[in-house]
Amino acid sequence: MQKEDLLNKTPAELDQLFTSGAPAPIPEGNAAGEVVLWKGTFWDHVIARLSHDLVWQGKIFTPNPEGGGTTLINKLGADGFHGIVARVYNTTSWFDGKPCIILDYSKTSFLAQKIRDEIRLIDPVTHLYLGKVWWGTRELIGFALEFPS
Repeated sequence: MQKEDLLNKTPAELDQLFTSGAPAPIPEGNAAGEVVLWKGTFWDHVIARLSHDLVWQGKIFTPNPEGGGTTLINKLGADGFHGIVARVYNTTSWFDGKPCIILDYSKTSFLAQKIRDEIRLIDPVTHLYLGKVWWGTRELIGFALEFPS
C-alpha cells in the first residue's frame, strides 16, 4: 500500500487500519508525508496535494546519539523548511488504548504545544505509517508517513 491509497479510504476504513496497525519500533529517517482528510473525494485529493506542495511535506526522525529517545522535525512549506520539533516515544493511544508511537509537541513548540500525533505501522513492506493528529483531546485529521525502503 502507498500513502496515496489512503486518500480513497472512508473514515471508518482509516480507523480500522489504524486500530489494526502493528506496534512498531520508532522509525528513523526522512519520511514523505500526506494529509488524509475525508472520504476519498475529489476535494480530498486536491487538498492533500496542495497541503503537500505548500504546507507540509513530511517528517524527519532522528535518534538522539546519547540515547534518551528520538526527536523529529517537520518539513514545512514548498521548499521543505525544517521546523516544529517533537519528542517521540511509545505509549498508549487516546483513540483505542493500544500501543502506538507518540509525536509530542507539548514541550518543544509554543505554536504546536497542544498537538499530539499518534502513528502506527500499517504496511511493513512499504514502511507506511498512518497517523492521527490531536488538538488537546480532540481528533483533527489524519496523515500518512512513508519511509524509503
